[in-house]
Amino acid sequence: MSSIPEGNRQGNIERFSGYENTYDRYRPSAPSQVVDILTGYLQHRPELVLDVGCGTGLSTFIWADHADSIVGVEPNEDMRSKAESKLDLQSQQGGAGRIRFMGGYSNQLDFKDASVDVVTCSQSFHWMEPVSTLAEVARVLKPGGVFAAYDCDWPPSASWQVEKAYVELLAHADDLLKERQAEQEQAVKRDKNSHLRSIIGSHRFRYAREIVFHNMETCDSERYFGLALSQGGLQTVMKLGFTELDEQIRRFQESVTDYFQGRTLDVMFSYRMRIGIK
Repeated sequence: MSSIPEGNRQGNIERFSGYENTYDRYRPSAPSQVVDILTGYLQHRPELVLDVGCGTGLSTFIWADHADSIVGVEPNEDMRSKAESKLDLQSQQGGAGRIRFMGGYSNQLDFKDASVDVVTCSQSFHWMEPVSTLAEVARVLKPGGVFAAYDCDWPPSASWQVEKAYVELLAHADDLLKERQAEQEQAVKRDKNSHLRSIIGSHRFRYAREIVFHNMETCDSERYFGLALSQGGLQTVMKLGFTELDEQIRRFQESVTDYFQGRTLDVMFSYRMRIGIK
């Protein structure tokens, strides 16, 4: 990938550089409901699934036993390298033979017209230019194929005090970046609430809707704090050496530790999936 296609932003791609291990360690894998829902709408086992903006593969590997071929597409080399290292490990153990990863962009997919059954964007569509991306998705999808942009809400469930501290910390990180980071280097994050409107407004899908579901996972204080550290805004603040949030980070970690009290608890991740049927 020698050049970035028009509509993509370098700051959005570089936002995820350098913390692939933290991201992969603490972020949730896509839940099994994703496969169940999308296969249900497709009405048959998919031959080819594209997971676009796949990151470290957390949303790619769930398809391993549920599609004939799965391709994760990711422009960030650090994230993609992590996904490939996980694939190598699984391949040595005799699994994941249907999966591969490649570099690429959401609005320039190296696949033939009408060749793909399912295209997913997990925690990623808000980083993409929606008009050109949806046009490209519609091009590669077969008639009756399914597009899904899905995200989980941050933070997962805890006490209201911990959740409030989480939200405030991430908001302050975003504010700090707007104030101190060079404008041309800033990432542009689009409103997730506009995803369904973008799908409908593209006029490339015969049916569109939003589906809301949740998934329960276990979590301890280390993971909950790590989830906050895995957010791109906070990571960028730390990569740039800004220290203004150090005390707030320390207080947040204390509040998380106080809440979990050494326990491993069930927490709820709420998901919002916007789908389009070609």
